[in-house]
Amino acid sequence: MIKQNNEFNTSINDVKPEWHIIDATDQSLGRVSSEIATILQGKNKVLYVPYINTGDYVVVINAEKIKITGKKLEQKTYYRHSGYPGGIKQKTLAEIMNQSPIEAIKHSVKGMLPKNSVGRKMLSRLKIYVGDKHKHHAQFKSGESLATPITKED
Repeated sequence: MIKQNNEFNTSINDVKPEWHIIDATDQSLGRVSSEIATILQGKNKVLYVPYINTGDYVVVINAEKIKITGKKLEQKTYYRHSGYPGGIKQKTLAEIMNQSPIEAIKHSVKGMLPKNSVGRKMLSRLKIYVGDKHKHHAQFKSGESLATPITKED
């Protein structure tokens, strides 16, 4: 008797990335970032495997209107170091949001993605814009380019 193996292995040819648009207006930074990371990784799809970039493209609009709760604007600090003695630089979340809210969202999502070459490819599929105008209208089917906030149904 021959036993058949009906296991399906995902290959790169099976992946057809879609485009999603997210309006960040009045949404919490962490909650919207985790939703973006899930879509970028492809964990919302049946074909998900961790070693292939099965995720979709994500366009985030109204990045400047994202909501930061608590005292994070003053207390959360980002550090970078040049590699030289005395080369440490630090900025608060408020300074980053004033200079570039795009970087705040990108940094938050990057921390939720895998730290390898697949994670870097996933992050390249993230497009963030200040304001509600973006240049990816051609990738959306007609009528789908209108952004709807992501809400969890209870």
